[in-house]
Amino acid sequence: MAQTVGDFVLQRLRDWGVEQVFSYPGDGINGILAAFESSDDAPLYVQSRHEEMSAFQAVGYAKFSGDVGVCLATSGPGAIHLLNGLYDAKLDHVPVVAIVGQTARTAIGGSYQQEVDLHTLFKDVASEYLVEVSVPQQLPNALDRAFRTAQARNAPTAVIIPADLQEADYEEPEHEFKHVPSSPPSSSRSVMTAPEDEIADAAAIINAGERIAILIGQGARNAADEVKQVAEITGAGVAKALLGKDVIPDDLPYVTGAVGLLGTRSSYELMRDCDTLLIVGSNFPYTQFMPELGQARAVQIDRDGSMIGMRYPTEANLVGEAKATLRAMVPLLQKKETREWREKIEKNVADWWATMEQQAMLDARPVNPMRVVHELSSRIPDDAIVTADSGSSTNWYARNLKMRGRMRGSLSGTLATMGPAVPYAIGAKFAYPDRPVVALVGDGAMQMNGMAELMTIARYQQLWEDRRLVVCVFHNNDLNQVTWELRALGGTPKFEDSQTLPDVSYAEIGKSLGLEGITVDSPDQLGGAWDQALAADRAVVLDVICDPEVPPIPPSATFDQMKATTAALLKGDPNAWRVLVQGTKTKAQEAFSGRG
Repeated sequence: MAQTVGDFVLQRLRDWGVEQVFSYPGDGINGILAAFESSDDAPLYVQSRHEEMSAFQAVGYAKFSGDVGVCLATSGPGAIHLLNGLYDAKLDHVPVVAIVGQTARTAIGGSYQQEVDLHTLFKDVASEYLVEVSVPQQLPNALDRAFRTAQARNAPTAVIIPADLQEADYEEPEHEFKHVPSSPPSSSRSVMTAPEDEIADAAAIINAGERIAILIGQGARNAADEVKQVAEITGAGVAKALLGKDVIPDDLPYVTGAVGLLGTRSSYELMRDCDTLLIVGSNFPYTQFMPELGQARAVQIDRDGSMIGMRYPTEANLVGEAKATLRAMVPLLQKKETREWREKIEKNVADWWATMEQQAMLDARPVNPMRVVHELSSRIPDDAIVTADSGSSTNWYARNLKMRGRMRGSLSGTLATMGPAVPYAIGAKFAYPDRPVVALVGDGAMQMNGMAELMTIARYQQLWEDRRLVVCVFHNNDLNQVTWELRALGGTPKFEDSQTLPDVSYAEIGKSLGLEGITVDSPDQLGGAWDQALAADRAVVLDVICDPEVPPIPPSATFDQMKATTAALLKGDPNAWRVLVQGTKTKAQEAFSGRG
């Protein structure tokens, strides 16, 4: 039997080492689905509940594995649904290949059913590489270039294949005019080091500094050892952008934690007081959390020259891969003999962790959401993977979870879209089926799409060597982050019609699908609940009833933010008194941190 185009597509995916494709079916990809039927699960077809979730699963897989994630969707609405997940990949610089069906070639341009101008739809999100295949001979080059570009640019790419073409016989490109061949699949990653003289200039700037701060992002992930070396030589503190939270562990005494609106007090103090700043692999956009303009001399290392020097006035811009560039810089750095700066950093870090524990242990009604992550942090296995959603729960992931060992963690960093934590977790389990995964999810994100993906977890968990996947729901019946933004940024009281959520039992929903379900409505139950969830032989839904009035106060809350919140309460916020009490109690722990 002749090989169809659909058969060739799957063969090429196998050649690229693709083990699973995240997808939802539709007749615009029937030819490829038919090929899956005879492919003996190589690659495995992973069916989500929605194409957006397929894209998020591919992003999660790519983020944690470092390999290209692949998603597949039908024409028209299926292709449209992929967009949010693909934009998440674009903004967080993640390699994903989307394969998309299209109306049959004979109908294109005829306003046929489900015909959408896919080039216009994808031209921004897949701007690095987007192609529609019109004849079989295009396929090797189109697919290979999509993979190579995704790898080389850390970006999403898209290949559009019309429905009728998928069922046609595959023909190889010929050795003739206007045919384009391709090479066997291979890695497109390269190691690039900045020029020696520029590295020497950057080292001189760092050597001249007395109070050095390092800011790292996900681009420093392969350079953890080198970042530690630089910190030890220079006496620097290390702050982390959220996408770089898992780059180096939080149990190092000079690691100040996350920086920014969701960051720590110790990172705020590091940036406030430094005179020299080294930025490694980060495009952190919130410049108000960096040193004042003119306060610090700055050096930046990034492999993407188009993104360098954009966030802070930098004197030395080193375009190169972080590990190789730092490795070349280390021998040029001079060890700081005085340790006053380092001692101050370590004291600030110790005080901050003490504050976090004190805040987590404050009474609330019924459970303090900070305590949910505090109790997890002391119990989570050293090889666990944590996914976080967008919402008030993200604050507690950013501030209260101590990374250690081989732990990994991620979230939608730049797009900050709701809903990726559960599909990210599914992607993580396919990347590492032998490691436990924890998803930290607000009930808003859970109702948006997380509940549906519990069905996907139930369906595929038997494939995972370690079935532990804990979906922890911060159950407060409130779209909490937006509620606090209304109060703090707009001076507007909580608008209950927009903010209040329907009350459901997430644990019971989990149980109905064959997962383990645990409900926590008292703080003294939390530790045991986490122990039970992390020892389970199946996926678990941990449903924690949380207090919505525990405030996610920034480490550098401004007078204007405090004034706006107070104005919102005075305008008739439905929970004004409790908001005031919880806010006062929480902020008081920070005020008296380190004072016994």
